Amino acid sequence: MDNTELGTGNIRQLVVKLAVPTMLAQLVNLLYNIVDRIYVGRIPEIGSLALAGLGVTFPIIMLVAAFAALAGNGGASRAAIAMGAGDYKKADRILGNSASLLVIFSIVLTVVFLIVKDPILLMFGASENTLPYASDYLTIYLAGTIFVQLSLGLNAFITNQGFTKTSMATVCIGAALNIILDPVFIFVFDMGVQGAALATIISQAVSCVWVVAFFRGKRTILKLRRSNFRLESTTVKAILSLGISPFIMQLTECLVQLTFNNGMMKYGNDIYVALMSILFSMLQIVWMPISGLSQGVQPIIGYNYGARNLERVRHAFKLLFIANLAFSLIVVGFVEIFPQLFIRMFTEDAAIIEIGIPAVRVYMAGMAIMGAQSACQNTFLALGEAKTSLFLALLRKVILLLPLALILPRIADMGVWGLLIAEPVSDIIAVAVTTTMFAVSSRRLLKQ
Repeated sequence: MDNTELGTGNIRQLVVKLAVPTMLAQLVNLLYNIVDRIYVGRIPEIGSLALAGLGVTFPIIMLVAAFAALAGNGGASRAAIAMGAGDYKKADRILGNSASLLVIFSIVLTVVFLIVKDPILLMFGASENTLPYASDYLTIYLAGTIFVQLSLGLNAFITNQGFTKTSMATVCIGAALNIILDPVFIFVFDMGVQGAALATIISQAVSCVWVVAFFRGKRTILKLRRSNFRLESTTVKAILSLGISPFIMQLTECLVQLTFNNGMMKYGNDIYVALMSILFSMLQIVWMPISGLSQGVQPIIGYNYGARNLERVRHAFKLLFIANLAFSLIVVGFVEIFPQLFIRMFTEDAAIIEIGIPAVRVYMAGMAIMGAQSACQNTFLALGEAKTSLFLALLRKVILLLPLALILPRIADMGVWGLLIAEPVSDIIAVAVTTTMFAVSSRRLLKQ
């Protein structure tokens, strides 16, 4: 798509053209993220323990993704604004610096976590029964950190240029390969959780090659140029200032998973940790598609805000808000009615299913209105409002959910139910605050 179309094309058609493929890409990415859990949970005899072990590794995997968002999403948002202002050299420079940051982050993360892996996993909720599975999975996964960083981080620049079909292909290629390789390595080669990890990093490596090849090709507007790899302090600061919000979102997700895993182990047992792995996956079923829809609309909002076409910004946001909220309401409604259907995607363990049905209904209730949260928070990011977006990223998880997850289980001996109730309470309060702040701030930001 010609980049100028972002400033002249029909908004509704642009939203469909850009956001729908990005949303579909996130749905595929969701499958990418949960397919390991689906297969691992069905390993004969050890499935439940292996699933719990995999759940304990999630905080570290989320942290790796957080650093990809720091350099990738922050850089892509800055590049979109630069392109909207007509400064393509600056956008190229942002891309090159983001790529360098992604490589640096991947090296540091791989070395550090390989050194402290087992103690960290024990701190994150692993038991003597689940540590071997968690350690085996993470050791292999960490070897592919650089592929994860580059494929996730650079793919955001493809989306923000308007090439949403190409960015969707990045995810689809990796996801399809992972779906094929997982059962082969896990069951045919009898590699268990190690096979799941190996399938994942091979798939990420292929996606990484695809992304880098795109930026070296003729279709892309932005180019990976060696001259732009040298880090510049002003460019790095600009990238990190916008990247800090999605980074905090991912980082707080890491802290939340750590807190919930520890809580489920403290107030429950390994079965509850395995259930928590399923609950996190189900939360992603709602969050990732609406996040993808928001990311798809970001180039439209960012470009037109940079060009001061404010009426187009308002129109794009309205469509995003309605579509996101409708999606979250419909999907969560379906989960509330048929929780057993979703639990059985991951396990046939009767004990997990029995405790899981009421747990799913409580835990997922607040996600019904999270479409509004995603629309407002991502629009703040597209408008360059880093501080506001950062506050909202902190609000839901750090200011609300983490304290509630620590306090509620102790009240009236609620235990695991206190943990489960903490999620919808924090979701509802966060949505109320976010939408109110956006209603007030948008009058100033979008004033002619």
